[in-house]
Amino acid sequence: MSVYQDVTQEHEILDVQTTDCCVVGGGPAGAVLSLLLARQGISVMLLEAHKDFDRDFRGDTIHPSVMQIMEELGFSDRILQLPHTKMHRLNIQTSQETITLADFSHLNTRYPYIMMLPQVKFLEFITQEAQKYPNFQLVMGANVHEVIEENGVIQGVRYRGQGGWHEVQATLTVGADGRHSRLRQLADFESIETSPPMDVLWFRLPRHPEEFGGGMGRFGAGQIVVMLDRGEEWQLGYVIPKGGYQKLRAAGLEALKNSIVEVVPELNNRLELLQDWSQIAFLCVESSRLKRWYRPGLLLIGDAAHIMSPVGGVGINYAIQDAVVTANILSQPLKQHHVEISDLAKVQQHRELPTRIIQAFQTFIQKRIFAPILNENQTFQPPLLLRLPILRDLPARLIALGIFPVHVQI
Repeated sequence: MSVYQDVTQEHEILDVQTTDCCVVGGGPAGAVLSLLLARQGISVMLLEAHKDFDRDFRGDTIHPSVMQIMEELGFSDRILQLPHTKMHRLNIQTSQETITLADFSHLNTRYPYIMMLPQVKFLEFITQEAQKYPNFQLVMGANVHEVIEENGVIQGVRYRGQGGWHEVQATLTVGADGRHSRLRQLADFESIETSPPMDVLWFRLPRHPEEFGGGMGRFGAGQIVVMLDRGEEWQLGYVIPKGGYQKLRAAGLEALKNSIVEVVPELNNRLELLQDWSQIAFLCVESSRLKRWYRPGLLLIGDAAHIMSPVGGVGINYAIQDAVVTANILSQPLKQHHVEISDLAKVQQHRELPTRIIQAFQTFIQKRIFAPILNENQTFQPPLLLRLPILRDLPARLIALGIFPVHVQI
């Protein structure tokens, strides 16, 4: 018996809607894909589980690759008018020296920087643009609980929200619902996982006007503090060995503050503002990718298909590139109301190699830079990648532009 038949017996469905494409997850991948399809006259329903887009410590980096996509859509000038900061380079500072991990300032692009833009502002902008098309519908507070499957084909989803259960029947369902993807669980996809050697605690403190801007990693004995310029605030990441969070909590908040001061002494006069663990967000760092991103009637993209480490802040940008490639490949089949599994396979074929390369790069940085620093018994030696001039531009290009350029073709 199909999920479709089971659910109709268990729940009273308030309404049934049909659409060409049902996109689950209103993050960067889902929002951009919905906009691109709506521009083509394809009916799209975007389901977002939360009631708004405003959440703490989401990825807020817009890289040159995405700005080029925004330019192709005619949005770049308006996005640059939104409040933001720019990072022209990423540095690593130890007690002995400062090393440039990535210098974006001389890349061959109109946008030689990483833009720090609150994700809520970016998502509001993209969805407002999408709402200009009558064939686009955004549903907030839509918690997808079940997929509709008939004869081995996903036919849509059922979600709970707005006072009850609702059904969406779709030619194609796209899961863009992030690292904790509900659709990935429901459809029982198999993933290939790695084990990053770290987790991160995120928090914010005021930034003084005279302090340097940009982004930097401050390294001490067994300690790493990531500093991201957010205008009037520092967004700070305290990197800890994988599995060390409970030990850190047991030691207490004052011990954490003392450890931070050892690495970044100038924060001493602001750490008193950290008064409770509720001000600190814990990120369990993961890295994985699905063996197969699709089933008949269903495609996963972004973190739903490949969970990215926070190294380089590339997750948003690879998710948006996934969305562009998906729209390029699937717009015509969706207009014909028939998507073959071979069409879905083409999306993975285009995006899997860039994903594997950037994840390998992230693993290299984690193992060759972060892991030795977090291990007090090891001596940190910067890898040749950061020393040899012939290789020094590679991290900047990988982080800023990705492996292959992605362009809007529709």
